[in-house]
Amino acid sequence: MTDLITADLVRLDADLGTEKHDVIRALAAVVGSADRATDVERIVEDALAREAKSATGLKDGIAIPHCRTNGVDAPTLVFARLSPAVDFGAKDGPADLAFLITAPEGGDNTHLQILTKLARALVRKEFTDALRAATTPSEVVALVVSVIDPEPATAPASTHAASSAGTTGTTGTSDTSSGAGGSSHHEGPAATAVATRRVVAVTACPTGIAHTYMAAEALEAAAARAGVTIDVETQGSAGSTPLAPATIAAADVVIFAVDVGVRDRARFAGKPLVSSGVKRPIDEADLMIAEALQYADDPHAPRVEGASGGTADRAVGTGAGESWGSRTRRILMTGVSYMIPFVAAGGLLIALAFLLGGYEIALSTEDGAGVAGQIVSGSNLFNLPDPGAFDLAGSATLSHGALLTYLAALLLTIGGAAFSFLVPALAGYIAYAIADRPGIAPGFVMGYLANSVLGAGFLGGIVGGVLAGVIAHWIAMRQVPSFVRGLMPVVIIPLVSTLVGGLIMMIVLAKPLSALTDGLADGLNSLNGGSAVVLGVVLGLMMAFDMGGPLNKTAYVFATTGLSAAATATGDAPQLKIMAAVMLAGMVPPLAMALATVVRPALFNPAEKENGKAAWLLGASFITEGAIPFAAADPLRVIPSIMLGSAVTGGLAEALDVTLRAPHGGIFVLFAVGNILGFLVALLAGVAVATACVVTLKSSSRTPVAADLATV
Repeated sequence: MTDLITADLVRLDADLGTEKHDVIRALAAVVGSADRATDVERIVEDALAREAKSATGLKDGIAIPHCRTNGVDAPTLVFARLSPAVDFGAKDGPADLAFLITAPEGGDNTHLQILTKLARALVRKEFTDALRAATTPSEVVALVVSVIDPEPATAPASTHAASSAGTTGTTGTSDTSSGAGGSSHHEGPAATAVATRRVVAVTACPTGIAHTYMAAEALEAAAARAGVTIDVETQGSAGSTPLAPATIAAADVVIFAVDVGVRDRARFAGKPLVSSGVKRPIDEADLMIAEALQYADDPHAPRVEGASGGTADRAVGTGAGESWGSRTRRILMTGVSYMIPFVAAGGLLIALAFLLGGYEIALSTEDGAGVAGQIVSGSNLFNLPDPGAFDLAGSATLSHGALLTYLAALLLTIGGAAFSFLVPALAGYIAYAIADRPGIAPGFVMGYLANSVLGAGFLGGIVGGVLAGVIAHWIAMRQVPSFVRGLMPVVIIPLVSTLVGGLIMMIVLAKPLSALTDGLADGLNSLNGGSAVVLGVVLGLMMAFDMGGPLNKTAYVFATTGLSAAATATGDAPQLKIMAAVMLAGMVPPLAMALATVVRPALFNPAEKENGKAAWLLGASFITEGAIPFAAADPLRVIPSIMLGSAVTGGLAEALDVTLRAPHGGIFVLFAVGNILGFLVALLAGVAVATACVVTLKSSSRTPVAADLATV
């Protein structure tokens, strides 16, 4: 794989601009000029999206913008020695050495392993010094090839580097690597003479190409200098070889240098823990090793939570290397990532049910079962046979319409069941991100209480999840007798957390939330019959603010209550206009975010762009929750933008006399819309306003607001 970099992919002493975005564009253009790109603009977008997540500038004048992208078919490296140097966000100043590392989205492990070898070499001073001294592109290519494809008989350069570093202790480590994607073990020749401190570490970054392995290399080199034995598990894109249980058991302390969750974290339960983002070891590896040695001797040091110990790591604290902002974002995104499958599965099944069975399928009935419930149970409004009579022979005698109606009822029931887990899953996995597995059960319970009992929806789920997680975390930190430790994660922590959290939710939070909901309903009733446009604007603001929370649900219930009262009303009845304004306003947030990811994809990371693809269908189906991942990641820019768009749509819907007789369904219930042209105009106007607003606000800074809060 020595064609990873060629002489035409090297630029020496090049002026590529004064801003990192200019440099990235210029380096991507080099890939294109060498006929190595299928889509240069896609490379730029994906590299800038990765840059927006966290800066790629490293200490000692190095920058490694990188990405996985559909813009290349084969892994490609572009090297530039910059003149002038350009700021890529490193603490010690601008970078004069820049590598653009591009890997294809479907690249195999061989490709990724080559890239990780380069990433490890970049933290070695002798390698970067040689790059600065090179006089021709061919020399640069030879240097890179020497680290990614060394001669078998040649000792790795890192071994010599570790030896030359010199350690005064009785035990040292050499800086050799076991290869990409696995764990690496380092033990000097004197290790058998005197027992030494043993450290295990896990490194992981979202992309899994560069920082994961550079952090591992830096920790190994620092351990060598400190005379410490270290084993590193790199959880990267090239795969991961888990550390042996015996290795973990023998360790005195654990280092987690990660920007994502640690796989099988419970393996390290009870070990003293130093935790940080993946970039910190690259800048401060020696300090982290020193902290690890200090924690190994400190009985009060934070520890990895689990059955092996009675304490938990400080998941919600301000541990070394990770700010409150970045911790908060990681916790919220954990909950959101586990919630999205419920949104997609439930919401789309409900939309399909409306398409097949019409909007009447969701109407209520006097017995409370609803039309769909009656159909599924066999006591129905459509004179269908008992569901048990459906067999291969009997089904042939049923009308086509009856079969579609029955199928729609089934889909609505299944989709409703999936959708009912949305807020509990959000709360449960927020609690999991804070307190690990013991937080899941109380988190789910708090989410259920927030949504189904208190009517607090999405925001209530966040509050409940944080509450459950903090309580579970606090309990786990208590010192307990050894005979109780085995019961802590499976019995005591879930039980006490659920009880205490539930009491707080029901006793302390129930009345304020109820008063808020009642007050909102009273306020809306006071507007009804007054200025229709003002009412539409207010309903639009409410639908977009919390996307399934108290404001959203109050507006929706206000509309559906009026819809029931207007069952026999004429097409221009005020209640039918309110239903149209509410549904249209609720469709705007996901559609606007989906459009924004297409209009300016460089402003969004790969996960957000994938969520944007799903948001098209979710928004079209009136599943407002499709915008939650974007709002959770960047609330101060996303929420005001979608509120403005939804307000425009709500006001226009009222002004254009749009009516709607369906309580749900989005574009799948156009047959129930009065003034379809007005429906589409109001929707498109609001989506355009929200999209323009969010793109403008995000363009003011390429780092999401959550990241700004971290300083995220």
